[in-house]
Amino acid sequence: MIDAARWHAYGDGPLPGALRLIDQTRLPDELVYEDLTDVPAVWDAIKRLVVRGAPAIGIAAAYGLLVGAQSREAASVADFLVGCRADADYLAGSRPTAVNLAWALRRCLRRLEGEAAAGADIPALRLALHDEAAAILAEDIAMCRAIGEHGAELIRPGMGILTHCNAGGLATGDYGTALAPIYLAHERGLAPQVYADETRPLLQGARLTAWELQRAGVEVTLICDSMAAQVMREGRIQLIITGADRIAANGDSANKIGTYMLAVLARYHNIPFYIAAPYSTIDPELADGSLIPIEERAADEIRHGFGRRTAPADVRTYNPAFDVTPAELIHGIITQAGILRPPYGPAIATLLAGSGVG
Repeated sequence: MIDAARWHAYGDGPLPGALRLIDQTRLPDELVYEDLTDVPAVWDAIKRLVVRGAPAIGIAAAYGLLVGAQSREAASVADFLVGCRADADYLAGSRPTAVNLAWALRRCLRRLEGEAAAGADIPALRLALHDEAAAILAEDIAMCRAIGEHGAELIRPGMGILTHCNAGGLATGDYGTALAPIYLAHERGLAPQVYADETRPLLQGARLTAWELQRAGVEVTLICDSMAAQVMREGRIQLIITGADRIAANGDSANKIGTYMLAVLARYHNIPFYIAAPYSTIDPELADGSLIPIEERAADEIRHGFGRRTAPADVRTYNPAFDVTPAELIHGIITQAGILRPPYGPAIATLLAGSGVG
């Protein structure tokens, strides 16, 4: 599918290398790859949405630690670990809502600390960090494929499916979360008819999802966000699948702003609304969605659009990047282990017990 974030090695071994990203801010006009070789560049790429989507952000952050570690000069293993922890704290602040970011960083630090306790030197720690980041990427690809297998069971021939923002290969290691069932249905000849919300203000649905689906040969129709209710009323939609950036322990799910609105509309029109996400998107430390931190982005994302100013330069704005869909509006959560059904608290606890999330 799409390699949103990968490690590019210069030479025969894994190091030295660079984090290679697709610059998603330049799609759909240009497919451009960037090689990042320092931690501030990785932080900036995550912040500016060069790479976005919860799983892809986590993968990029893990490799971002490696970017810093491969060139770090340290007098001792202890000093090396101090530097890695500082880089992890810095990267974790780039975007607050997607839990995969902090999850991947914690996982990498645990690997480093375990290797150091076992007597590894600094070159061995660098290689261990590379292996852990590569494992996070490989696991995400496998989980996305499994999500696709479980979600494809919901899709009937010719079914109209609505999605929001982008939760495909550009947002993950390779295959996508919300788009994974669609890709499998397409491969199996079920001819899904996808409607992609434009997803204001940054147009991830228009710039990324429509581009990605067209590139794969999937039938896709682009609509403005404000058209979703009419499209539902016309009977064009039989299923809604979106991704998630953080899921609370009770099933409340944060996703790109506008998702909550779709869930409310889906309930009114009796259309099943599903979230698709791997276990790493679940934050068991948060009891419910009211505790999920919501990133607020720059005012000019609203004041400017389509290459020009579209609002008064000094008008006050409110620009939350995400909203939270209450668990009671979610028909099911499609995970790598199957489709979770309400009540989500016990279902999520069982899933995490089998996944070892931390």
